[in-house]
Amino acid sequence: MRRLSSLLLTPIMAITVVTSTGCSGFSSGSGEEGELSESDLAAQREGRFGSGNIPTAEGEGMFRDVHFGFDSYSVEEESQNDLEANARTLKAKPMAITLEGHCDERGTVEYNMALGAARAKAVKNALVNLGVPSSQIDTISYGEEIPLDPGHTEEAYAKNRRVHFSAGETAAIDTKTTRY
Repeated sequence: MRRLSSLLLTPIMAITVVTSTGCSGFSSGSGEEGELSESDLAAQREGRFGSGNIPTAEGEGMFRDVHFGFDSYSVEEESQNDLEANARTLKAKPMAITLEGHCDERGTVEYNMALGAARAKAVKNALVNLGVPSSQIDTISYGEEIPLDPGHTEEAYAKNRRVHFSAGETAAIDTKTTRY
């Protein structure tokens, strides 16, 4: 019975990941310099997701990752500048984003999934407090499954304890009805 529930859970988790993730970059369709076209977004998504449903780890992009202390989901003072910069970007170019919660490899898979979710939710709450509409933010946890640094040192673990911003399409947000 336990094996059966595991077999059923895997496709459900894959569907959740596929429907909850976005791709890096943005496009307003205006073609302004520095903006990504739809084909650029598709290429980035292909590069990050390949033929699978789980993205590969990526470093910094248009948004700054928010890092956390060991066994913590509290947004620390050191992260405030990164959060404020991300909030300014989201208010200047409203777009749908997914906040991806990540952990280092220490702890159980279940614990790290819950901790990653708590980290993503904490960043979402901080962004909402900075004026970003909640409706444009989704969250997902990858726990320890997608390390940015595969090493087994404190330095590697610190890089992996993060919330990564994954941007969607700008068309998903109606700025006329969004309140800041």
